[in-house]
Amino acid sequence: MASSTITLTAADGFKASAYVSEPSGAPKGAIVVVQEIFGVNSHIRGVADGYAAAGYFAIAPATFDRVERDIQLGYTADDMTQGSRLKAAVDALPAPGVLQDIQAAVDHAAKATKAGKVGIVGYCWGGLLVWRAAEQVRGLSAAVAYYGGGMTVGSEPARRPAVPTMAHFGDQDAHIPVEGVKAFEQAHPEVEVHLYAANHGFNCEQRGSYNAGAAATALERSLFHFGKHLG
Repeated sequence: MASSTITLTAADGFKASAYVSEPSGAPKGAIVVVQEIFGVNSHIRGVADGYAAAGYFAIAPATFDRVERDIQLGYTADDMTQGSRLKAAVDALPAPGVLQDIQAAVDHAAKATKAGKVGIVGYCWGGLLVWRAAEQVRGLSAAVAYYGGGMTVGSEPARRPAVPTMAHFGDQDAHIPVEGVKAFEQAHPEVEVHLYAANHGFNCEQRGSYNAGAAATALERSLFHFGKHLG
C-alpha cells in the first residue's frame, strides 16, 4: 500500500485536498471515504487504508476545505463543538456546495482505476453527505452510509438514491432515534438498512462509543455490498 495527499479541482475551480491510499496490486475498484465532523483525521485515514488493504483505491476528500483547511480534530467536547461549527458553515454554502468536491473525488478515482467502478462510504456527517451524493453525484455505482445524522428527518428521506445503497444505524444513538430509522426503512425498501445494538460512532475505535462487534459486522456487510456492485 502507498498513501499520499493530493489536490482536487472541483467544477467551480475550487481546490480541495484529499488523502489517497492505494492497494499494492491493481485496484478492483475505488471507494470515496467521506469524513465525520472531525476532518480527515487519523481515524478517517485509517478507514481509507483499510479499504486499500481490501484491494480498493481509496480517497478521502477534505470536505471542510471550503470553510477551513487542514482540519484534523480528535473526539473531545471541544473538538465536537469546533466540528459542529465547521459543519454548519459548510451546510450554509450555496448549493451544490461540498458535493462538488465529492464529485471531483469520484472523477479522480474513476480515472485512477482506469474507468473502474466507484463506491462511496461516509460516517456521521459523512453519512448524510453520502445519502445526498447517492442521489446527485455522477459516476457512482454503490453507496454506504454509517449513522448519517439528518438522513431520517426533514426533507432528507424524500431523496431517491440513484445507486444501490446500504445504511448502518445504532439503536442506542441519541442523535438518530430508532423510530426515525424504522420510518426511513419503510419509506426506502430499496435501501438495505441495518440496525445494531450500538451507539452513534460505533465504527470509530477512537471514540468511547466504539463497538468492535458492530464495526466488524458493518464492515463485512459493506465490503460485500461493494464487492457485489463494484466488481
